[in-house]
Amino acid sequence: MIGEMSVYCHKNDYKLRNSDYDFKDELKPSALLSLTQESACLSGDELGFGYYDLQPKNYGFIIVNTYCEIDRPVTLGKTLTVETWPLPPRHVIFERGYRVKCEGETVARLASRWCLVDLSDFSLLTPDKLGEVHTKCPYNPEKSVEVPCWKIPKLAERGEAVYSLTVKNSVCDHYFHANNTRYADFFFDCFTMDELRERELLSFQITYGKQAKEGARLGVYRGKEENGVTRLEAYCGEELLSQCAIKFGTRKIRG
Repeated sequence: MIGEMSVYCHKNDYKLRNSDYDFKDELKPSALLSLTQESACLSGDELGFGYYDLQPKNYGFIIVNTYCEIDRPVTLGKTLTVETWPLPPRHVIFERGYRVKCEGETVARLASRWCLVDLSDFSLLTPDKLGEVHTKCPYNPEKSVEVPCWKIPKLAERGEAVYSLTVKNSVCDHYFHANNTRYADFFFDCFTMDELRERELLSFQITYGKQAKEGARLGVYRGKEENGVTRLEAYCGEELLSQCAIKFGTRKIRG
């Protein structure tokens, strides 16, 4: 919290619910993203650039990239501690780091990139638009994880969609588009239970390029696995909305 540390870091504990887990009784990627972004919102409130701080100016933060490395699965019945902090912004990019702990052990490390936008037309804004809040913000330069590359290469061949859906109100947020955390569900639904049961998730990355509004028909395409990484893409018609890269490893036996 502000004033309690020489380097800023927001911390919050979350008692996990049964609905946060998948069929393997392991924390779902979408639930992990929801928890870390909840912490990002609380940190924004604490620093003076939260949702309600920006609302009078009709400004908002939109996420454009998320990268996550998993150190070990989180199983049913646990409590997580999420640590997060904003890094110094660069031009129109606001980066944030996260460290997720379970019983004192780091279980996941994440980084996300955001853009500040004018909600009337979603034009990009620079940090100075935050005014004094930006100049006084205790930005923390620590990187929680080294992101290999923020850009995910496009699939050479799209092929047939392995998953499709129509965006409905239940997946939309207060910006009236499909919430970014739900894309994790869309992408991981491209794998069968048998595939997910046999392997252990090591990392995943999602990029967000375009918004999916209510009624949009999405087709999700899965590429061939290359060097342990599977790339996926979500399209609305011919428009690429989002990309994902998922890396699996051999499932470990834990006591």
